[in-house]
Amino acid sequence: MQRILVVDDDAFLRENLKRLLEQYQYEVVGVRAGAEALRALAEAPFHLVILDLGLPDVDGFDLCRHIRQKWLTPILMLTARTDSMDKIIGLEVGADDYLTKPFEPKELLARLRALLRRVYEYPAREADPDGTREFGELVIDFNRRHVSVRGQSVSLTRREFDLLAYLVQNAHRVIPREQLFERVWGYSIEFSSNTLDVYIYRLRKKIEKDPNNPEYLHTHRHFGYEFRIP
Repeated sequence: MQRILVVDDDAFLRENLKRLLEQYQYEVVGVRAGAEALRALAEAPFHLVILDLGLPDVDGFDLCRHIRQKWLTPILMLTARTDSMDKIIGLEVGADDYLTKPFEPKELLARLRALLRRVYEYPAREADPDGTREFGELVIDFNRRHVSVRGQSVSLTRREFDLLAYLVQNAHRVIPREQLFERVWGYSIEFSSNTLDVYIYRLRKKIEKDPNNPEYLHTHRHFGYEFRIP
């Protein structure tokens, strides 16, 4: 049974989420504040965290950042805020997905299941048979899910690694945005979203010598992205 931590100060919503998810055989622990969430994560492992931004004791972005520094547990962020900048910040600090309140229970379940599939069911099934591949100064170890650039280890989130790995495995092919969403996120989301652009931006900052003039990750405007071997 997969364990899910729900962090939300709204007791009514917390209880409704608990009842909903338990119907689908998830074990759910609900807490109302950031300090409680950190204690719960330290005491026992969870497969996924559903995190509300509006908490009484800490900013949700700060809590997300703190969780990501210690755990690789996927995070689905919830918020009543509709500003696209909040979504960008949430992804920047380590959230894996973002859902705006009010939401349909079916959409929450779809996003949750997609995250769990990507992380636990088939994270490495497309790994390179030889384990490690080198592209000039960029070295990717698919088995250990480790990346280094110019001899220095690079810290990637699980989703960042999955995105990079899929592009590498399809090097010199332009991958449409919708295909990337399907294969890396596990489902289709609104293609007008800049979610994918944020992740590419973050990857460029981490692996490119000059992110403004990339060697590896190339944009095909209004269509998709391509990994080129220099």
